[in-house]
Amino acid sequence: MADGLYGRLKAYEGRAAVTRGVGEDPVNEPMIRHWCEAMGDTHPAYSGPGAIAPPTMLQVWTMGGLSGHRGRSQAYDELLALLDDAGYGAVVATDCEQEYLRDLRPGDAVAFDTVIESVSGRKTTRLGPGYFVTTRTDVRTAGGELAGIHRFRILKYAPAGGQPHRLQRSRRPRPVVNRDNAGFWEGVAAHRLLLQRCAGCGTLRFPWLPGCWSCGAERWDTVEADGSGTVYSYVVMHHPPFPAFDPPYAVGLIELAEGVRIVSNVTGVPYDEVRIGMPVRLEFQRVDQDLELPVFRAVGS
Repeated sequence: MADGLYGRLKAYEGRAAVTRGVGEDPVNEPMIRHWCEAMGDTHPAYSGPGAIAPPTMLQVWTMGGLSGHRGRSQAYDELLALLDDAGYGAVVATDCEQEYLRDLRPGDAVAFDTVIESVSGRKTTRLGPGYFVTTRTDVRTAGGELAGIHRFRILKYAPAGGQPHRLQRSRRPRPVVNRDNAGFWEGVAAHRLLLQRCAGCGTLRFPWLPGCWSCGAERWDTVEADGSGTVYSYVVMHHPPFPAFDPPYAVGLIELAEGVRIVSNVTGVPYDEVRIGMPVRLEFQRVDQDLELPVFRAVGS
C-alpha cells in the first residue's frame, strides 16, 4: 500500500501548484515598515529614498490571504486530497529556503509560478509517519525578471497513536532548559516571573540571553515582574491540532509593565474576545502533574 501510494504521489512532481500568480499588492512601504518593526530590523536600506524591501519578505509579496491563490492548480489539491484519503490528514509547515537574485523596491509588482518540486518517501517523525511535500515558487517582477526563489516544505502526516484524524491526548511538550535559561524556569517553579537586568546598563531583557543586547555586557541580575501587562498582539491557533492542545485558543504577545514582552496564552475570555490593548494579569497554570506555565488572564474575567 505504502509503495503504491508513493508512486502515485511521485507522479505529481513537476506539476504546477500555482500558475500565473500575481501579488495581491505591489511591494509597498507600509508592509516593509510593519515587517521591520515586528522583526526589530533597523537596517537603513529599508527606509527612506531608494529603499529596498528586506529580502526575507520574498514570500510576503506572493501570499494569497485567507481566500488563497486564485491561480492554485487542481493538481496540488489532488495531491493533498490523496494524502488525506490515505490517512495523512494532519499538516505542519517544516521549513523554507530562499534565494535572492534581485532587490525588490516599493512599487514593484510581483508575479510568480509555483511547482510541486518533490514528494519524499514515507518518513517516521515524532509527530507521526508522513510525507514531506516541497513546492518551489519563482518570484518575478512584472517585467519577467527573476527576483528570487522560495521553497516551502510541509509534512502531511498521520498523528502518532494510530488515529489519523483524531489526535490523542498527551503531555505538553517540555520546555528546553539549559544553562542560559535555567534561572527563569526555577522562578516559574516558585511562581515568580523573573526578568534579566544588565549589570552594565540596567536594560531589562526577555527572553533570557547570555549577554546584553544593548551594551554587550555579560553580567546580570534578575528583577521579578509585577505580573501586570497588556496584549500587544495575538494570534488565534486553529491548525494544526497538536496533541495536548485544544484549538482554537489565543496566543498573545504580552507587553509587561516593565516594558519587555513575552509570548504566552491568554486565558479567562473566549479566544474570539481577545483584543489588542486588553489588560491582563499573570497567573501560573498547571498543565499536567509535572509542569506549570506562566499564562495571562484577562483582567476582570
